[in-house]
Order: sequence, then structure tokens, then C-alpha cells
Amino acid sequence: MMLQHNPLAVMSVAADFVAALGCVQAAVGAVLLHRFGTNRRGSVAVPARLTPLPAVTVLKPLCGDEPLLEDALASFCLQDYPDMQIVFGVQSRGDSAIPVVRRLQARFPLLDLRLVVDPTPHGDNYKVANLINMLPSARHDVLVISDSDIHAGPSYLRHVVAALAEPGVGLVTTLYGGRTASPTLARRLAAGQINHSFLPGVLMSRLLGRQDCLGSTMALDRYTLEAIGGLPALSPHIADDSALGQLVRANGQSIAIANAMTMTTTAEVGFSDLFAHELRWGRTVRSVEPLGYALSAIQLPLFWATLAVVLLPESVSAWLALAFVWMVRFLSAALIDRALGQAATLPIMLLPVRDWLSAVVMLGSFTGRRVAWRGQTMRLPDQAVVTTVHSRMAPALAPVIDAGD
Repeated sequence: MMLQHNPLAVMSVAADFVAALGCVQAAVGAVLLHRFGTNRRGSVAVPARLTPLPAVTVLKPLCGDEPLLEDALASFCLQDYPDMQIVFGVQSRGDSAIPVVRRLQARFPLLDLRLVVDPTPHGDNYKVANLINMLPSARHDVLVISDSDIHAGPSYLRHVVAALAEPGVGLVTTLYGGRTASPTLARRLAAGQINHSFLPGVLMSRLLGRQDCLGSTMALDRYTLEAIGGLPALSPHIADDSALGQLVRANGQSIAIANAMTMTTTAEVGFSDLFAHELRWGRTVRSVEPLGYALSAIQLPLFWATLAVVLLPESVSAWLALAFVWMVRFLSAALIDRALGQAATLPIMLLPVRDWLSAVVMLGSFTGRRVAWRGQTMRLPDQAVVTTVHSRMAPALAPVIDAGD
């Protein structure tokens, strides 16, 4: 009877119901990630037909220096792989990433490390333009494109090549977690979104049959790239990695996730930078599929549980539900952090703050279409061209886009 006469009570119960669904998703995603972490600790199973291993060119588009840039790039120089080349690319002779590349060339004199400086424009996507300028310097037919802020383990390339060799696979990508450049609150909150929402969301979506490409790794051979129209086919898209995945799928090939975990640097300077970064991701995802993005709010169970208490503070059941959701969220986060082999990304008291911040970002994503990325401001199209995409920050119920580092 109370529900019939009290709209706030109805909304409170509804919020707790959504929170319960979010708990289920969080728990299942955490278990999937834990299993993935357990499986990847084994040896690298390289098919016998890959003897010797094919030569690989890694393409690293750069744009300025950034926290832990040298550490991230050096992790690719330290690969346990017999024949590889790394091509770094910038679009200005004054780019602050150039000294970092020069130091790496001095540290690893036996490696084929090349730097391409070419300002030639190719469409609106600066990253793709950079890659187009770099590609002529690639010596090998197996190409691995990876964002500048990605850290990889020494067996990374072996895992990627093994996955790419599987029948029917045209594109290989990798999961990634968040690695803070320093333990500031803003950077820990950024890593918390990646580790506790994005990562389990990707595995949940994979379980449901989705195949998405993430910018941490985009590995394919030169023949597949040519078959889908080459790098110029990606120029019109802000979410180039997602566009690449869509084109490969349209070509009748599948997208595999390599049995390797990478990490991305979270380097937000402060809360305004964090909010702007996540708002860019949110607006990009929302432009692709507004309804799906809105429905992905299910991944914020602590937001819904605390909202239920705010709506009906005198309800004991709402407070008990909040306590239960909080505990499930904490246990799921702890399982994920353990799978990633790192200390707690966020303390238990900050988990609701993370969910509320994500909710604010989601609301803000519906207020405009302009996004800013490394000095480039772009207006999102009214109707996105790419319709099946994935992002490092956006939840898995919506098509999510890895809109860049």
C-alpha cells in the first residue's frame, strides 16, 4: 500500500532493482576477468606452423610527451620476440615525444627503431593521418598498431601473433587495465573506471557474442588491411579502432582477444581533466547509440543504491540494500585488482564516488556534441557511421568506443 501512495517509495524500489542487476553484472564480469588472468599465466601456445615466427612491425603513433611514456614504449622494446621493428610517428619536428624516442634508440641500439616525422594531413583524425604517414616505413607484413600509453609484458607479441594465426581471425586486440602514473585521487578514480567497469564489461559483452576492437592493440596483416580499404578507410572516424573492427568483420573475418593483458597509463592532471576526458568518451559513445548508452547506466550499482536511500531515507530496506550492494561492489573490485596483480585501485569508501562521477558524466554527455582531444576539437556527427564499437571507459551494454588515449 505504501508503494501505491508514495511515488518516492516506488522510485526507491526501482533504483534498488537496477542496483541488483548491476551487482550481478559486476560479479559475473569480475569472475570472467579472474578466469582470464588465471588462463594467461600459462605458456605461450604458438602454432607449430609459425616456425620461424613471422617478422612484426609495431606502429606507435605519438603526440607529445606524457607521464610514463618512455616506460610504456620501452616495454615494447623489451619484447621476447626474434624479429620485430618499431616505427614511431609524430607530425611535428617540435613534438616533445621525439627526445623520448631518441633515448630509446640509444638504449636499444640493436633494435630496428625508426622515427617518422611527417605533418601531411589525411582527413580529420590526426592519429590515422599519423599512421598513414608511418606505414611506408613498415618493413613487415604483420602489423601491430598500439596506443602510446600502453604497457605490455615481454610475451605480448608472441600472444598476439599466436591469436592472429588462428583460422578465420583477421584482427587481434588485447584487454587493458589502468595503471596510475602517480597515486593521485584523480588518477586512481580514472583507473577505477577502467578496471572495475570497463574491463569486466568487455568480457561480459564478449560472452554475449560481441566482438570489439580496442586501441590497446590492433594487430592484422597487410593483406587484410588492404582488403578493407587501407588506413584511409579509417580517416573519417573519430573511433578509428572501432571502425577498423567493423570493417574487418564486414570482410568476413573475426576479432580475437590475445591471451595477454596490457595496461594503460592514467595521467589525468586533476578532476577537471578527468571529467573532460571521460566526457569526451561519453559523448562519443552517446553519438553512436543514445539508447544503448543510457541503458548502460546499469553498471553503476552504487549510484542506484545510494539514490534509493536519498529518495527514501527512512526505509531500512533501502539502507540494507545499500550495504549489500556496497559489499558486492567491493568484493568484485578486489577480485579484479587481484586478477590484475595490483593493490586496491580504490579504497572501499571511494567506490560510491566513482559511480556517482560516472553518472554525472553520463548526464553531461547528452548536453553537447563537441569533443576535445590533444588540442583538436571535433563535432560529433548527428548520426554515427560506425554502429558496432567499444570504448575504454564506456559500459558494455552500449556499443562502446575506445576514443583514444
